[in-house]
Amino acid sequence: MTVHFIGAGPGAADLITVRGRDLIGKCPVCLYAGSIVSPELLQYCPPGARIVDTAPLSLDEIEAEFLRAAQAGEDVARLHSGDLSVWSAVAEQIRRLENHGLTYSMTPGVPSFAAAAAALGRELTIPAVAQSLVLTRVSGRASPMPNRETLENFGATGATLAIHLAIHALDKVVEDLTPLYGADCPVAIVVKASWPDERVVRGRLSDIVAKVAEEPIERTALIFVGHTLAAEDFRESSLYDPAYQRRFRGRGD
Repeated sequence: MTVHFIGAGPGAADLITVRGRDLIGKCPVCLYAGSIVSPELLQYCPPGARIVDTAPLSLDEIEAEFLRAAQAGEDVARLHSGDLSVWSAVAEQIRRLENHGLTYSMTPGVPSFAAAAAALGRELTIPAVAQSLVLTRVSGRASPMPNRETLENFGATGATLAIHLAIHALDKVVEDLTPLYGADCPVAIVVKASWPDERVVRGRLSDIVAKVAEEPIERTALIFVGHTLAAEDFRESSLYDPAYQRRFRGRGD
């Protein structure tokens, strides 16, 4: 018996990997976080599969579902939104599986920031503007931030910021970042990226709070802050410059 942790992607049922889709189709048990995983993904479950929404369950209850499947010799597809590598809460589940001597696998998924960038139609790293992307969040009830991982510290680098799980603290985001990026710095908020009701709110640090107040956002939103969001007059990458010699191009000096 194996528990297959699967990054289910940002929402759209066709933004899951082929491997993830195929694993869902082979598992007689599927546990999914119904509060943030699209129910459309359940179409890939085999007929008669036991499907459990884990949104209302505690970690102990999820562990009990794993043990129930293990006793029955049934593989489990465990779906988490986005990609498993960030804010997926798989670490504590894996620890419990290991304590029971149960096996597991991990299948990556399309992360929410990538789907959100696609919704914006933007590359998030622009030559000579910003070449780094910081994935971060703010402290919340579920998990506090380490003392040194602050918006001020990350913002001091000038990198593009992708701030997750922070729409409730938009005022604080603006307060912390305005001195570092300037009031005119572009901001884009993508709500439910890739879902049918996807929404984008664009503005600047100076006016984004007022814009969101006009159409309030409760959850499932990602805040981008950075000058790459509106960069136009930037230098082109040397990657495709005719004078740039690289081994794949096969040109002489």
